[in-house]
Amino acid sequence: MNTEKKKTKVDLVTGFLGAGKTTFIKKYARYLLDKGCKIGVLENDFGAVNVDMLLLQELLDENCDLEMVSAADKDCHRRRFKTKLIAMGMRGLDRVIVEPSGIYEADEFFDVLREEPLDNWYEIGSVITIADACLDTNLSEASDYLLASQLSEAGIVLMSRCQEATKQELEDTLKHLEAVQKKFHCHRMTKPEIIMKDWSELTDEDMERIANSGYEPDSHEKLWFDQDKAYTSLYFMNMKLPDNAMEDAVSRLMSDSKCGRIFRVKGFMQNAEGKWLELNATHKNITVKPIERGQAVFIVIGEGLDKEHIDGYFVPV
Repeated sequence: MNTEKKKTKVDLVTGFLGAGKTTFIKKYARYLLDKGCKIGVLENDFGAVNVDMLLLQELLDENCDLEMVSAADKDCHRRRFKTKLIAMGMRGLDRVIVEPSGIYEADEFFDVLREEPLDNWYEIGSVITIADACLDTNLSEASDYLLASQLSEAGIVLMSRCQEATKQELEDTLKHLEAVQKKFHCHRMTKPEIIMKDWSELTDEDMERIANSGYEPDSHEKLWFDQDKAYTSLYFMNMKLPDNAMEDAVSRLMSDSKCGRIFRVKGFMQNAEGKWLELNATHKNITVKPIERGQAVFIVIGEGLDKEHIDGYFVPV
């Protein structure tokens, strides 16, 4: 009789800054929970404040654990990631979903999962890469590299915001995804499957394909650079701007080249009635919507950010 314990599958949901990873994870986790799975979601970030963790609180119940790893440097981060997975491995979960930051290379994920004792408890499930259909294709060398590394081992690529993209934007995005893989000499023999549809139209069959998409062992040319210096996260606490003033400030901020190259602004604030609002901004779209719980923080993420200049946009009125 085979008494070997079934291993827990671990999925990596990756994608560049602002692609929509957290939005997808909420849909994916809900699909797994509705199937009766006991799951864990591990937010795996380098930042001091994890806004995405708050956005996932609605999933928290007896069949869904939410955990977070953060650290100031990579070595400490890797140790904490491994320690957290060891602790989660003792809970009898059916599946663990890992969401890293948008500047994460998948190599760390594979390396940690192959170390003892994790290799006895876990197996790599699917590597799911989220790609924005409205991608800004004028990216820096470092950003192109991270995008290529996220695509190189994906079992499946799920395009976000397809319903917002023009035909030309979608064509340009697909060309760029292919170009960056060639640029950094990805060697996979087959292209990843790509799902291009409005996420509100994703069926159970689509979700099952995603859950079982696996991954593609691959190699690519390495680009060595200091991620901590190339990318910056700036935190602004306890802002009390009126709703319309915040949206206008972020709109002007995103288009001001003196601020640096901003990829994403996200966070929470309370309105005049004390109710929480969630703000999520990319160059394509800015949304402000009610949320049950929040934390008074905004995060600006980008390259070459000028904190002093950005500070001018976040002065309370």
